[in-house]
Amino acid sequence: MDELTRLAVQARRGEPSVMASFIRATQAEVYSLCAYLVDKDSAEDLAQETYLRVFRALPDFRRESSARTWLLSITRRVCMDELRRRIRRRRRETLVPEFSAEFDTELPGPPAADDDQAEIRELLTQLPEDRRSAFVLTQILGLSYAEAGDICGCPPGTIGSRVARARADLIQALERGTSRRTEMEARPDAMD
Repeated sequence: MDELTRLAVQARRGEPSVMASFIRATQAEVYSLCAYLVDKDSAEDLAQETYLRVFRALPDFRRESSARTWLLSITRRVCMDELRRRIRRRRRETLVPEFSAEFDTELPGPPAADDDQAEIRELLTQLPEDRRSAFVLTQILGLSYAEAGDICGCPPGTIGSRVARARADLIQALERGTSRRTEMEARPDAMD
């Protein structure tokens, strides 16, 4: 049994110090997954929601997978729930435009502090949810295809194909961005 799974089993007893140790051991990865799947501005709230769900579900944790896989699976569901809420809000605004001022559904823009990170996050938001999840879990968080498959509820081969498609989509988006910049630089009136 790995250290994180041991902590999860101990945290089932409700000891605050063990629960705090579990959070400290996992918070960076949970926050990062939330930031990449939804957005950086919402990541802290989504991480808190994740831990609320985790500690409610902890008595039912059966150790069929590692605690890390179990935790990141819950994190992914929290993120997907948030994205679905945002989509429903947008649809509501579209259906009832006179009430649109009451709902704030604009997705926050990428963080301005780190241009490369902002560009990566922006590109990732353009991917379909399944490809984005597979890509972030394996290429950014470093999980194996099998672990990502457990989290996403699909076989490792499906994760592999989603990652390959995500890579192709990202390369295509980068090429489109590069060709647009080249066109802008080639036009003398574009600099005005």
